[in-house]
Amino acid sequence: MNSRVIFAAAHVVADPDDNTTVDWDATMAFRRHLWRLGLGVAEAMDTAQRGMGLNWATAAELIRRSAADAAAGGGLIACGAGTDQLTEPPSTLDEVIAAYTEQLSVVEAAGAQPILMASRQLAALARDADDYHEVYGWLLGQLSDKAILHWLGPMFDPALAGYWGSEDLDKATETFLSVIEANAERIDGVKISLLDAEREIQLRRRLPQGVRCYTGDDFNYPRLITGDEHGHSDALLGVFDPLAVVAEQAMGRLDDGDTEGFLARLEPTVALARHVFETPTRFYKTGVVFLAWLGGHQDHFSMIGGLETARSREHLVRCYELAAELDLFADPELAASRVASL
Repeated sequence: MNSRVIFAAAHVVADPDDNTTVDWDATMAFRRHLWRLGLGVAEAMDTAQRGMGLNWATAAELIRRSAADAAAGGGLIACGAGTDQLTEPPSTLDEVIAAYTEQLSVVEAAGAQPILMASRQLAALARDADDYHEVYGWLLGQLSDKAILHWLGPMFDPALAGYWGSEDLDKATETFLSVIEANAERIDGVKISLLDAEREIQLRRRLPQGVRCYTGDDFNYPRLITGDEHGHSDALLGVFDPLAVVAEQAMGRLDDGDTEGFLARLEPTVALARHVFETPTRFYKTGVVFLAWLGGHQDHFSMIGGLETARSREHLVRCYELAAELDLFADPELAASRVASL
């Protein structure tokens, strides 16, 4: 996949006997599946239940293990660093910076590219745009590798409302762009997860030269990856966890210059994506893990903290139906038997 940089944000497999812990063998096997298909792995992100069951200690172990496997096999990896180890609300920006720094040191020591995740603690503490400039400017100045900045919208995490200093998205966008412009030489790209294609396109056109736009729009990804005469988005998508095989096939066509073939393969997946990510969007992880179970990537349908109960049986059955229409399952009989057992 040379025409675009493509990351799949990967889920974690819970231990079926203790849903507070991770089944490491199954979790790492799924990452090797993504690498074999030629996708990069975005590790310890929202899809891996950061802030919804996966604590920092386990996330740090996940980063170390995945980065070691990536290095051994030549896989592309980037890992999320945030501030979710803070158990009490911070009172100063220095506390937020210290928490970020701790996590970034783990990512860099593992040899992975850092992703600066949006911070609930910073969202609650920051007073204005200057506070975001202070935090991100300091952090980016300490890194040895270029980072990816992540703007995760409140549909994915309500605690991130008002990120970049305003709930007015136009004002927030201006602050976001000013942070990027001030630190462009230390930024590989930005991941935009706002489910707003037009905003992403307009923002993408204003990025400094050399700064990538990684779409995180699980509703409009075919169009955004295809791009236009002004440029395109690369991708860092949770939906490419269940759609990895289709993504690999579609990207192969795009690499060959077959834009129509790319769209013909990927656009039919949007109905499934929009269903998996329907409101409340933050529970999309349930559908992702459900599809991994139906696809034979794990032996059970349980999640960290019991999040498998976050979606209704009707929602999950519809996930199966839409996936089956796409011929998504290598073993359709196994998928059918598993969905019948719900």
